[in-house]
Amino acid sequence: MKKHKITWKIIMIVLLLILYIYVVYMQSIPDNIVIFEGETINLKTMLGLKVNLIQEDKVIEAISNNSSNVMNSVGKKTAKISLFDNIILKDVNINVLPKTKVIPVGSIAGIKLYTSGVLVVGMSEIQGIDNKKYKPYESTGIEEGDTIISVNSKEIANTEDLVKNVNASSGQEISIKYIHNQKTAECSIKPVQTSNSEYKLGLWVRDSAAGVGTVTFYDPETKSFGALGHGITDIDTEQLIDISSGEFVTTKILNVVKGETGTPGRIQGTVDNQKNIGTIFKNTKFGIYGTVDNISSLNIDSSKEMELALRDEIQTGKATILCSLENGKIDEYEIEIEKIYKDNNYDNKSMLIKVTDKRLLDKTGGIIQGMSGSPIIQNGKFIGAVTHVLVNNPSEGYGVFGDIMLKQMKSVK
Repeated sequence: MKKHKITWKIIMIVLLLILYIYVVYMQSIPDNIVIFEGETINLKTMLGLKVNLIQEDKVIEAISNNSSNVMNSVGKKTAKISLFDNIILKDVNINVLPKTKVIPVGSIAGIKLYTSGVLVVGMSEIQGIDNKKYKPYESTGIEEGDTIISVNSKEIANTEDLVKNVNASSGQEISIKYIHNQKTAECSIKPVQTSNSEYKLGLWVRDSAAGVGTVTFYDPETKSFGALGHGITDIDTEQLIDISSGEFVTTKILNVVKGETGTPGRIQGTVDNQKNIGTIFKNTKFGIYGTVDNISSLNIDSSKEMELALRDEIQTGKATILCSLENGKIDEYEIEIEKIYKDNNYDNKSMLIKVTDKRLLDKTGGIIQGMSGSPIIQNGKFIGAVTHVLVNNPSEGYGVFGDIMLKQMKSVK
């Protein structure tokens, strides 16, 4: 009898383990997939699972681990994942985009971002009118990196709004709504009156950010641009800034600081009194995107339009990048693609690259801050953008695949 009980326990453990594996597998599959015409869709199947590709209510293809699964027809499709072809477990929306042409740019531009609400970047004690120290934010749940979006149900658009509404409380408890880890939360907090008759929360906040970076590409069909290849993060919290709006402006390069081992170089520029280029509509971990209002400010050569390369077309070996180190001038420099991480869709380190052009090494020591977004070209096609520098070896760094940037742009508008 005891032996039978042990056998059943083992069976139950095995069944639960199998169930867990299937649940984890299903959770790993995204609800929406965006790919380009000619790309392979990677939906690995497991024992008992079947994936049918459906378009206009008709099964057009069964996806399996043994087939190539190349998407050669443009349009929206649905991948239905079922158990033993009877129980539907999940629908995955697939959008196959047509092959795209863009114009690689490589010019430096200024970036101005305005947050949705105000970003909490620090906390400090408040000395009250009674000379005692207070921490009104304690036990509220608010942390650095959170975004305050309303006070007493009144929308907070900027720092000025927050100060005005806190002072209007006259020291009475207020209700604050804020974003924490992409979820909305609410708390109560009692402002402290200071010796100069102001009311404070002990929170340091910011509502905007500015900097310079490189424009990667311009899409003439949609009049949109992509830049940087990585997102803009707050200097204090190191978190991606959730923006309500943004401006893209011309910039004046003031100086180029050469990078050395252990100390990244940088392009120093100013965004003051410069011309408008366009509007930024999204800040993502794969770059910033927007629409171009003043194309003449971008110094675009429309004759340089080229196809986006799919990942299978990218090769290790020689390539070039476009970047601007002098006002009004874009140069092309040689690099080497050392490694390609074809299955990487999770961060912007898609390719390991090395600067080999002596001219660029003499000027910058390799990759420097401000060059992020410099378009990478190989065999006459746009393949990606520079994103990172290796601090201990400025001649090396990473680039992001161009297809990731284009998909971000087309899916976030």
